[in-house]
Amino acid sequence: MTTKVPVLTIDGPGGAGKGTISSLVAERLGWHLLDSGALYRLTAQAAVKHGVSLENEAALASIAASLDVEFPVEDGLPCTLLEGEDVGRAIRTEQAGERASKVAALPQVRSALLQRQRDFCQAPGLVADGRDMGTVVFPDAPLKIFLTASAEERARRRYLQLQEAGVDASLSSLLKEIQARDARDTQRSVAPLKPADDAITLDTTRLSIPEVVDRLTELLAQRGMADGI
Repeated sequence: MTTKVPVLTIDGPGGAGKGTISSLVAERLGWHLLDSGALYRLTAQAAVKHGVSLENEAALASIAASLDVEFPVEDGLPCTLLEGEDVGRAIRTEQAGERASKVAALPQVRSALLQRQRDFCQAPGLVADGRDMGTVVFPDAPLKIFLTASAEERARRRYLQLQEAGVDASLSSLLKEIQARDARDTQRSVAPLKPADDAITLDTTRLSIPEVVDRLTELLAQRGMADGI
């Protein structure tokens, strides 16, 4: 896999800040954004909608290969449409995340979504957010970042997010869910969660979002990938 368009991959476990950081960096650069996790969440969402078991690998792969998905911007805000229905909120719940993690462990599903992810690589550049962006999807990316944070800090962040949204949650339960998801993601047989050999690991436990964005911008500039920012 060789990319002529500049690609920044940002991998890491859930709650490390990948989504927020990736979208901010993409916005600053004026680059495209690939939220690969959304594709797995959407596959799981479509399966539930059509009554397909999350253990039926062949059926799930078929769903992944033919996902009817759009990411339009409406009234200045990004939307996620599945078969014409806005599912932006539905795919961001804890339950949706658990389903996506299970679906993402299936080799046939990952294979079905591989080319779809690579198709996001378009000029002027791409910020790819996920768990195997630097190891599998874009192995030739000139800059690969592995964002991480302690499980306790990631649970705390999620707890605060849910509180702000008016959703009741248990901090201890969130921690257990994060630890279980980490184990599943790192131990799966295909494309396990791990830093690429040439990735730069950045621990965000004690860093603010602006600090992380600034650090990534510096790294891009040092490699001549982000002139003028």
